[in-house]
Amino acid sequence: MGLLSRKATCNSHGQDSSYFLGWLEYEKNPYHHLHNPNGIIQMGLAENQLSFDLLETWLAKNPEAVGCKRDGQSIFRELALFQDYHGLPAFKKALVDFMAEIRGNKVSFEPNNIVLTAGATSANETLMFCLAEHGDAFLLPTPYYPGFDRDLKWRTGVQIVPIHCTSSNCFRITASAIEEAYQQAQKKNLTVKGILITNPSNPLGTTMTRPELNLLINFISDKQIHLISDEIYSGTVFNSPSFISIMEALKDMNMEKNNRVHIVYSLSKDLGLPGFRVGAIYSNDPTVVSAAVKMSSFGLVSSQTQYLLSVMLSDKKFRNHYIVKNQNRLLKRQRKLVSGLEKSGIRCLESNAGLFCWVDMRHLLSSDTFEAEMELWERIIYDVKLNISPGSSCHCNEPGWFRVCFANMSEDALELAMQRLKSFVGSIKKHNHQESEKLRKESHIGKWIFRLSFQSFNEQDQR
Repeated sequence: MGLLSRKATCNSHGQDSSYFLGWLEYEKNPYHHLHNPNGIIQMGLAENQLSFDLLETWLAKNPEAVGCKRDGQSIFRELALFQDYHGLPAFKKALVDFMAEIRGNKVSFEPNNIVLTAGATSANETLMFCLAEHGDAFLLPTPYYPGFDRDLKWRTGVQIVPIHCTSSNCFRITASAIEEAYQQAQKKNLTVKGILITNPSNPLGTTMTRPELNLLINFISDKQIHLISDEIYSGTVFNSPSFISIMEALKDMNMEKNNRVHIVYSLSKDLGLPGFRVGAIYSNDPTVVSAAVKMSSFGLVSSQTQYLLSVMLSDKKFRNHYIVKNQNRLLKRQRKLVSGLEKSGIRCLESNAGLFCWVDMRHLLSSDTFEAEMELWERIIYDVKLNISPGSSCHCNEPGWFRVCFANMSEDALELAMQRLKSFVGSIKKHNHQESEKLRKESHIGKWIFRLSFQSFNEQDQR
């Protein structure tokens, strides 16, 4: 072990989180409607598989883009040779246009301010390297995406200090919660370099309100720190209220050129292409852009991928059709999950975005503890055979909440998952009723014995 680095042997990656452990259990026994119908259904993976047919139809109609051709001529050699890590100009232009359209064209983006990365994971880590030193801290509202413990901390050495949000106000960010987190960091002698948010929220599936965004902007301005807005779910907003980007909030405050606010984006969720590894950093700070471009050489997006997507995203008719159709499908699927859960007596936080719901199972806990949450989670994985993510893996400070994904499976698989869960909840209710009846009978017998004993005592006392 002495021959290896501390990074190779440390246990700070976060792989032992229940979020990742659920994936491992799923991989041992994955559900398949024909080959393994009793396997574990994956509901812990935020993938969008609802609109592949739209992408595949476009690809079939545009074989030149797939075949590395332009105007009938092969550009294979052009794409195969070394590419400048600034990225293909045509793709960067198409990407910022797509980002603007998702935001209702209320804001625009400058292609020179965008840095391409191998997914949002790489984008977030790169920003940590650019903005913070080893041992510095970023504040994150809870609950937050479990992968941030890996993405933000593992290689950078940056610390996460939670901004604790609660169910009492639907997990909205408050001024007191931000200030308390900031003070906690200072008590630990940590230098706070910024706040990172996900908007729309992962795992809540909600968009941030304008007062929340204004609060964050005013706070970072007052403290002279950074704000990273991870907006990788911005195109998944399927219901009101509409999505408000941090760029729109800045524009309304006449601060759109603020160089301490940075956006992370990717095509993994909105376009359903996590395997393509396409992410981006957007920043108005030229020093951050320059440094991030240099770092991007460690995680480039292939030139073939950039070319294909530049052609696809430049097709305005397809782009608009896809955004609308995809959001309608997400709404339909989300309602199906919510309806199925309600039939089991389970409610969700009201949501309008994302590929998941924040599900309230507090009433199914044996006690109001995180130990009881883990017991319930294990039963759901091993007995019900559903992989969902417990709230504790998202650093929620209230036991009994779970993130449940709905867009990475077929409609039949979702229906089966709801049937399994309904049967499970029914068995819990039946067990609780039996226990209640048992206690009631024991209490009744106890009272009867007490009366007999009291009556016998009185009779002896009279004698």
